[in-house]
Amino acid sequence: MTKKSWILTYFLVLSLFTTSFGQITSGTYRAVLKTLYKNDVPLISCEEASKLTSARFLDTRAYPEFKVSHISEARWVGYEEFSLDKVKDIDKGTPIVVYCSVGVRSEKVGRKLIEAGFTQVQNLYGSLFEWVNQGYPIVDMTGQPTQKVHAYSPAWGVWLNKGEKVYE
Repeated sequence: MTKKSWILTYFLVLSLFTTSFGQITSGTYRAVLKTLYKNDVPLISCEEASKLTSARFLDTRAYPEFKVSHISEARWVGYEEFSLDKVKDIDKGTPIVVYCSVGVRSEKVGRKLIEAGFTQVQNLYGSLFEWVNQGYPIVDMTGQPTQKVHAYSPAWGVWLNKGEKVYE
């Protein structure tokens, strides 16, 4: 590959990446996600995910994080606690959106689902932090809207720009 074609390919891939998932306004956060994701689970933007009507949202965070808030109707499956028994009632052709705080744990769970034969698994790009940053609603354990978000840790919480950070 010539240097010119390599540069052209690089900018084409970069433009596709930022066009498809350019909703994240922080270039630094986008760069961090690019280094964290293995890209073996398809990504879905918050905007695209918010329009899905038949998808099952699976929350892969620790249960104390889920208890603070989550996407409405999401099912908690955990990360360390995850097992395929938690999704045995879901048809393998059902659209599934996995998420966590930033998308690393959910990508790993998504990979397990794909390996188990689930055919429509997508990882929420930027995950719950980006969902909240873009103004999409979250609920508490009673189903009531909330602004509280478990921010995992102060180091990771820097990527959460909206909502009330909780570290319990």
